[in-house]
Amino acid sequence: MSILSRVGRSLAPVLLGAAIVTAAPANAEVNVVTSIKPLELLVRAVAPEDVQVTTLVPPGSSPHNYTLRPSQRGALENADLVFWVGPDMETFLIRLLSAEEFQGRTIALSGEEIAEGEHQEEHGHGHDHGHGHDHGESEDPHLWVDPMLALEMAHDIAEALAEQEDADQNAIRQNLAAFEASLTAREASIREQLAPAREIDIFAYHSALVRFTEHYELELAGVLTLNPELSPGARHVAEVQDKLRAAAHPCLLTEPQFNRQWWRSITEGLNVTFSTWDPLAMDIPATETGYLDFQQSIADAILQCLPEDTQH
Repeated sequence: MSILSRVGRSLAPVLLGAAIVTAAPANAEVNVVTSIKPLELLVRAVAPEDVQVTTLVPPGSSPHNYTLRPSQRGALENADLVFWVGPDMETFLIRLLSAEEFQGRTIALSGEEIAEGEHQEEHGHGHDHGHGHDHGESEDPHLWVDPMLALEMAHDIAEALAEQEDADQNAIRQNLAAFEASLTAREASIREQLAPAREIDIFAYHSALVRFTEHYELELAGVLTLNPELSPGARHVAEVQDKLRAAAHPCLLTEPQFNRQWWRSITEGLNVTFSTWDPLAMDIPATETGYLDFQQSIADAILQCLPEDTQH
């Protein structure tokens, strides 16, 4: 099923209205801060060229346990817009973004607000950027790996950008439409590419891969650690090892942010194929096609696990 039919969303009203309004190009740069690289890719997909983007979590770090540097605090204070997934993901930002100074320019793309009592009533701009859709149907906050949810996030980003003073609304509207069409085509292509992967048992380091495998109807046979900040208990490790032994062709998707020695030790002596994917897209160039390339990189990592006689 295509993204367009699943999402069933039209362009946001503020963008449709821009079709009959001739907005002047922005005279001043718009400064955007994104918490993680995948959100930067979504901003690049829809933003005009004058938008400047700074991403907080650097290569090799994880948003689950990152510590903000003083210079990054300055970037946040100078930002016109701050995009983050939300309090269930970037816990290091909760206290800072709950401050009154960030009201009106911080948008949680999950639709999840900071807990009541922490000074942030809404996601920004004085109204709810959730548009009535629920990004987080479960507790898994890794929304951006699902292309359907990423498209919804791109709509929210585009609306926020269009509300900036002197925004080039026509450019934003056109970029969003182009991204939606390109993502729909890429999603269909990836779905076809991944058809042979339904015959293998995929294991992941942690839950970041869950929404991708669910979207493309792949079998995720096991997750090594339920919480990447903590070492899993012996019982859970033993259960995963039993699943790996029983799998016909187990494929373990590892991640560059986490310790390799740990997962190699628990798979020692087992017939496991390894591949690596990066949920934070750190090696993906930040261009207008970056998110499409990110989706393809995940698919390619899974395809590396196929037996040689089935690889294409």
